[in-house]
Amino acid sequence: MATAGLRALLGSVRYEVLPAKATEDKVLAHVPRDVVVTVTASPVKGLEPTLDLATRLAAHGYRVVPHVPARLLRDDAHLKDVVDRLREAAVDDVFVPAGDADPPAGVYEGALPVLRRLSELGRPFSHVGVTGYPESHPLIHDDITIQAMWDKREHATYIVSNLCFDPRVLGEWIGRIRRRDVALPVYVGVAGPVQRAKLMAMATKIGVGESTRFLTKHASWFLRFAAPGGYSPVRLLARSEQAMTVPSAGVAGLHLFTFNQIAETERWRRALLDRLGG
Repeated sequence: MATAGLRALLGSVRYEVLPAKATEDKVLAHVPRDVVVTVTASPVKGLEPTLDLATRLAAHGYRVVPHVPARLLRDDAHLKDVVDRLREAAVDDVFVPAGDADPPAGVYEGALPVLRRLSELGRPFSHVGVTGYPESHPLIHDDITIQAMWDKREHATYIVSNLCFDPRVLGEWIGRIRRRDVALPVYVGVAGPVQRAKLMAMATKIGVGESTRFLTKHASWFLRFAAPGGYSPVRLLARSEQAMTVPSAGVAGLHLFTFNQIAETERWRRALLDRLGG
């Protein structure tokens, strides 16, 4: 395994967490302040738990990125209220996916109208993330998802890729978006060291949240977790390192899906950094 490139990626990580009751305590106990924490939102619980946790974590000194799915926003007034609340909490980074709410809570069907509205509001956040799909979206053709990134590039500052388990597919996707002159930096979505029993228990208990919903949407992905020896984040990173670390790739870091196994994810990252001499 090479070292320098992986060390850099592991040093620039984002931890995606679910806004559950124990999440705040877990983050405070195990996550260093230099690790960015992103907070998901679910169509069942709505935006309130996300905004509440993001505000509390920001008060503890974390750089927090709340998810603000377009389909959970009722209207322009609701969006303005969310913006004002987050700016008051000194949150300067948001992630704007379309979201899974069906039907939408209001007027927004997708992320682009929300992004345009944020620009009209004077770009209240310095950092705005949008979604990328290395592996096919279940409902949208690949060319359309890449075109969507092109359309969003004026309003966003970075891309977060959805999970990808195939190093070849990941490398090809990065190449495709760069050939389309999408120059936004990319955070590559990687599942952390998921324990199967905990993951399945969480999926049963929560059943919501973007981080667990895709496991039910993509049976092949779930099988990768469920099969003994079927998924190793270290193996994926080692095989993807070249594609992610060439300068033309523009990969800014890793977006680690923790599935709220926060302590386990940080222990894994620290152990791997130690192995790599970091």
